Amino acid sequence: MPETSSLTLEWVLRGGTIALVLLLGAMLLRDHGRLVSARLGALFAVGTAAYTICSAAGFHLYAGTWSIPLLALSAGNNVVFWGFASALFDDSFRLRWWHLGLWLLLVVLGVTECVIGGGSGLGIGLTSSSLAFAALAIGQTLSSWRGDLVEGRRQLRLFIVVASSLYIGLTAISQLLGASKAAPQHGSLVSALALLAIVGTIAWSLLRVGGGQSLFLAPPVLATAEPASEPSPAPADQGSVAALERLMSVERTYREEGLTIGALAQRLGLPEYRLRRLINQALGYRNFNSFLNFYRIREAKEALADPGQAAVPVLTIALDAGFSSLGPFNRAFKAETGMTPSEYRRIGQPIPESASPVSNPARRISPAP
Repeated sequence: MPETSSLTLEWVLRGGTIALVLLLGAMLLRDHGRLVSARLGALFAVGTAAYTICSAAGFHLYAGTWSIPLLALSAGNNVVFWGFASALFDDSFRLRWWHLGLWLLLVVLGVTECVIGGGSGLGIGLTSSSLAFAALAIGQTLSSWRGDLVEGRRQLRLFIVVASSLYIGLTAISQLLGASKAAPQHGSLVSALALLAIVGTIAWSLLRVGGGQSLFLAPPVLATAEPASEPSPAPADQGSVAALERLMSVERTYREEGLTIGALAQRLGLPEYRLRRLINQALGYRNFNSFLNFYRIREAKEALADPGQAAVPVLTIALDAGFSSLGPFNRAFKAETGMTPSEYRRIGQPIPESASPVSNPARRISPAP
């Protein structure tokens, strides 16, 4: 009887998790379906629902051909999670053919391992790969999460990636050490409870991220669109805005390699949280890279439109403006202008009149990679 009660409780927990993740996935597609990060988030939700079923104790005893789609989604979900974490913090992230190839490889290996059973070494390899993808996701998060200027969204993103990675990592270690085999029913119940706790926290937090603090960046606003009205900086912030503008436009601090929001805050003599709030609320930026790229792209436009610099290589212009390499510069420039730097130089576009992000609100709210 206790065993039956434990099994019933486990499936109540797993059923709640499945309902929540599928609801979250549907909401992402409904509200942000055009964004790669939202699509990957929805796919990750579906894969998590499949994993919630497949990871239950005794599932393999009842698995038949009907379970192959669930096994496939579950096996490839670590790749989806890694891609989701990358897209969540990198606005320029794009899906490549090898992402799909890697996903298919894990799907095939996962289904094969379930069909032929244990002892093949595939199970250990797949479990180890989940640790690797969790580590990659955390590394991506820690290296870029400070660039998010919307506090509530930044904290939620960090929780999603870190909590999910810790769950994946602990589950993988438990399987490699054989702890899950020692007490399968108990371990399965604990796993179900942990899953529901993580998903429930994410669902609750998403409902609280409001007031223009969506988890995802809004689609770019066309230059011809009517700019949204934004509050003017408070009197106490106007001096900080002027000092920031001087650093960027006169001293060209944006050129510094590896410039972080923490380093910029030190230059201004402000706490990092105040600079983050200033750039977000007073200037309208939601991402630190977008703020830096405004100045970098503006300088690059001036150089490319200057006949006296016609012989200067595009790479030199990109490096002088503060970009670390040609690839990110080309992507950011094309996202801003709709053409490559070489095309822009050939056409000889006029220099835009806007002198600062404050004078061009339509540009401010358009995210740049």
